[in-house]
Amino acid sequence: MVGGVGVVGCSWCNLIGRKQVSVASGLLHLNSSFLQYSRTRTRTRALPVSKKLSKKRTLVLVSANQEDNFDDVKQQIMDYFTYKAVRTVMNQLYEMNPPQYRWLYHYVASNEHGYGKTFIRNLVKDQQELGERVMVTRLHLYERWTKFCDHTKMYERISDQNLALMRERLMETVVWPSDDTNSEVAG
Repeated sequence: MVGGVGVVGCSWCNLIGRKQVSVASGLLHLNSSFLQYSRTRTRTRALPVSKKLSKKRTLVLVSANQEDNFDDVKQQIMDYFTYKAVRTVMNQLYEMNPPQYRWLYHYVASNEHGYGKTFIRNLVKDQQELGERVMVTRLHLYERWTKFCDHTKMYERISDQNLALMRERLMETVVWPSDDTNSEVAG
């Protein structure tokens, strides 16, 4: 989800974090580096701003992409499993075939394209056997992960971690009365 946060009617803040906010002709324009991530997304979002709100400092939360299909997450997962597969193949080669290990090590070290589709395409062109081995290993690792990963437990872990973080933050912000104050009130 791509979004931005701005303060309406705030003349002293042209930049909030990395988000650029400007109010002109009754519209609030938000520019963000997040919006420039994809060429298919709109680069600037405009929201109507009432004249009453422009005099107050109101926090406005903007969600620019309501229909997120998580393609970026899917790509990150694929790239991560490619990374894991390369590391697994390198560990196997280190034990069984040191010359191929050195070749793959130098290939990975000189790689500029991360661990995506381009990486595997180029690896298959250079060393078809290794490229196919990485692809098979990637698929096998993903299959093992899907059997191992319980999505309900993952949801619970995320929920529990969020709750613990909110509880921790609450404990940091609560002002506890000191022991001296309690004894003075009672006595």
